[in-house]
Amino acid sequence: MPSTPTGTRVRGGGTGRREGGGPDSSYPPPSRCLFKPPRMRITKRPVAALCLSVLSSAHSAARRPRQRTSASRPFFSSYSSFPRRVSSRSVGSRSMVDVGIDEKGEGIESGHCDQGRHIWSSPGCGLETAMEKQIFCNRSLNMKNIIAVGFDMDYTLAQYKSETFESLAYDGTIKKLVRNLGYPPELLEWTFDWKYMVRGLVLDKKRGNILKMDRHKYVKVAYHGFKEMSKEDKIATYGNTLIRDSFDEPDYALVDTLFSLGEAYLFAQLVDFMDSNPGKVPSGKDYGCMYKDVRAAVDLCHRDGTLKQMVAKDPGRYINKDSRIVPMLKMLRDSHRSTFLVTNSLWDYTNVVMNFLCAEHNSYGGSACNFQWLENFDVVVTGSSKPGFFHEENRANLFEVEPESGMLLNTDNGTLIPQVGGTSPRLPPKPLKKVCRVFQGGNVAHLHKLLSIGASSQVLYVGDHIYGDILRSKKVLGWRTMLVVPELEEEVKLLRKNMDFRKMLRQLRREQDLVEDKLHRLKWTLRFEDPEIDRKLHLSSELHQLEFHKVWGQLMKTGFQNSRFAHQVERFACLYTSQVTNLSLYSPDKYYRPSEDFMPHEFDILGL
Repeated sequence: MPSTPTGTRVRGGGTGRREGGGPDSSYPPPSRCLFKPPRMRITKRPVAALCLSVLSSAHSAARRPRQRTSASRPFFSSYSSFPRRVSSRSVGSRSMVDVGIDEKGEGIESGHCDQGRHIWSSPGCGLETAMEKQIFCNRSLNMKNIIAVGFDMDYTLAQYKSETFESLAYDGTIKKLVRNLGYPPELLEWTFDWKYMVRGLVLDKKRGNILKMDRHKYVKVAYHGFKEMSKEDKIATYGNTLIRDSFDEPDYALVDTLFSLGEAYLFAQLVDFMDSNPGKVPSGKDYGCMYKDVRAAVDLCHRDGTLKQMVAKDPGRYINKDSRIVPMLKMLRDSHRSTFLVTNSLWDYTNVVMNFLCAEHNSYGGSACNFQWLENFDVVVTGSSKPGFFHEENRANLFEVEPESGMLLNTDNGTLIPQVGGTSPRLPPKPLKKVCRVFQGGNVAHLHKLLSIGASSQVLYVGDHIYGDILRSKKVLGWRTMLVVPELEEEVKLLRKNMDFRKMLRQLRREQDLVEDKLHRLKWTLRFEDPEIDRKLHLSSELHQLEFHKVWGQLMKTGFQNSRFAHQVERFACLYTSQVTNLSLYSPDKYYRPSEDFMPHEFDILGL
């Protein structure tokens, strides 16, 4: 029998440790509105009015069954006669399937497709998608076989503003270090450069180093704090061992979420501070202990509600508003698919964030406390404790959440258990317009039962955490997966901008190989040096410095090899894209196909 009695209000809870999600502790359940959403404004342009009226019409009638048949057709099938240009381009060995809008969000030729309001099914859209908005395919995925699409919330549906949210988390962590863990007050004067760190880095806790590796786990870039390590030091530390290091826990920490960037930056600051001021750090601390203290301070910020209270007071300051979220969800649902939300955040915070994201599109468009955003989902699971949620042997109890009060109700595998002394379970006093049930805890077996899912391969799950969302759901369950990589949007723009430089760089590498071969042959016979090689190597290095992040370089590359992060994306994500709402730019029945794989010997033969 579950340990929490029916009708018990649960406040706080959780350890604050994030397993692939956002803030997971709880402040008191909302008994009143924390903010008032803007009123819905509908443009007078005919195309936009038609689009919005079509999208909202499905929710003025009763909910249609979610069972898909071969005869099922989405509500936008009448638009199939619109001219559509579909092309397929490739970068390396991965394809990019184009449908939609141009870089400015305007429909090519039509000039009326507004990226902020329109989706794939809108008249005038579906022409061509800007490269940075495309969905990239690692493994074939036929959406016709998908009956349920699930989403994470933090950094997937809710894209946080790094310059404000991560700075808020950083400041809160500093205060905890000083006030709770005995660090000197001068840390309070430190500032945070939110652009400095990138995902895919590895922290060497014992040595105080920050590493970037290629997909073979060779260290290519290494810093001690903020000081770059020399090639000799790097090789001596990581290249002279008889047994290859795995670079995994417990000696290393992976910077694999956007939530981790502030922690990594603070760790680097503490390393430099300890090296320069060894007597000012609490006695007995080494680099590893300082990292543990940073993690403990972050957990304190999440447990006491410091971060969430600030976000709840002014969501627009910390979260990017994306008006395509609700149209995307409606498009999926009108194509006879179930939608669900699985997040580590608890109900009160989830309700605040989702109300902010969906406020303009609520059926009643009124108070943020009317819970109408739930009409976009079949099931919502909060406090899921991912990645443990994805293991069926996980014995976590499943509670149903009463939205109005935030109270938890006992269930037996999703079926409400009657209260002692009563004949029926307590039900919400004002039933929602459509049935969407909210739960806390449980495991994936509960979710499959609630959605009547027969095979794991019928589920597509969209998340931002390579381990907490993608790896476990892919390897353990066999779910199809899509990874959201917000940094990809800027990265693709830079790739296009530097296309000519990269072509020149590839040509220089070919020439470098020829010159080196000639040099080695001449050295072997005449001990002769070719003066051209130094100039070419210098030019190649100079060109490489023109690209991407000033410290860590391209997110998906380390030198000329795919980075470790890129390797993980390729291994575990069926699809990846820059924003979750890019799904709205494609047909919900799209067949995503990767491009052909190539071996190195094929590139010159095929002229790639």
